Amino acid sequence: MLVALYPWLKAAHVAAAVAFVGGLLAGAMALAAVQGERFPPSASAAFMRVARAWDRRVTTPAILLVWALGLTLALQGHWFRSVWLPAKLVVVLAISAWHGVQSGTLRRLAGGAPTHPKGRHGLVPLAILAAVLAIVLLAVLKPL
Repeated sequence: MLVALYPWLKAAHVAAAVAFVGGLLAGAMALAAVQGERFPPSASAAFMRVARAWDRRVTTPAILLVWALGLTLALQGHWFRSVWLPAKLVVVLAISAWHGVQSGTLRRLAGGAPTHPKGRHGLVPLAILAAVLAIVLLAVLKPL
């Protein structure tokens, strides 16, 4: 029965991953904009509340789906014995951890915490894209 559901599980996993990465990039860009002082301080908290709401309503549920569906697919495919899956999981854990850091930062800034003008968020979107490229290459090519 689960074998017949495989294409649907895979499609749902990919869709959830797209939603997660989109939300992660949106949050990273929002933080980069606020950290780079592109908004007046009065607008920053309001902007962060919108970004935080998106993170809570879309990005966080999407990452939960990505993990649940991904682990289901890995178990069904017996891929834990291959080398590419643990390599992929290292990268997935890294961007999952980044999402936790980013969510906490959005929460604090949405609450009115002061921003730091020399934030470290400027290159984060590129790092996220590099991580996604590594994940896609490992998942599609299964090189190891």
